[in-house]
Amino acid sequence: MSIKEDSKISFIEGDENVKIKQYFDPKNTSNGINYSLAQFSLGIGEKTKLHKIKSSEIYYVLEGNGRLRINNKEYQLKKNDSAYVPPNSEQFFENIGSEELSFLCIVEPAWKPEDDKILE
Repeated sequence: MSIKEDSKISFIEGDENVKIKQYFDPKNTSNGINYSLAQFSLGIGEKTKLHKIKSSEIYYVLEGNGRLRINNKEYQLKKNDSAYVPPNSEQFFENIGSEELSFLCIVEPAWKPEDDKILE
């Protein structure tokens, strides 16, 4: 059993122009999981860098409005919307709202730096 208290986890600056709170990954839990779960935040008008990752991802929007581009197709997401991003997809997520964009991301298999390639 692993419990992660949000108030005890600090945001870090990510390479893709986002703030990240890492909740679960195979290195910080004894549950034998093969995925990672993190919260991301983007300021007004900000976007992640164009990138692709070897793993699949699921985004779940907690607050705000965003534009998610996956392989040159764009999707509008708002609070409580979710999206599946297939492995090796070129993608970015942009805050198009008037408040911070906050979203959860589940990556399976778990995110590793060497699996993430920045394209810009």
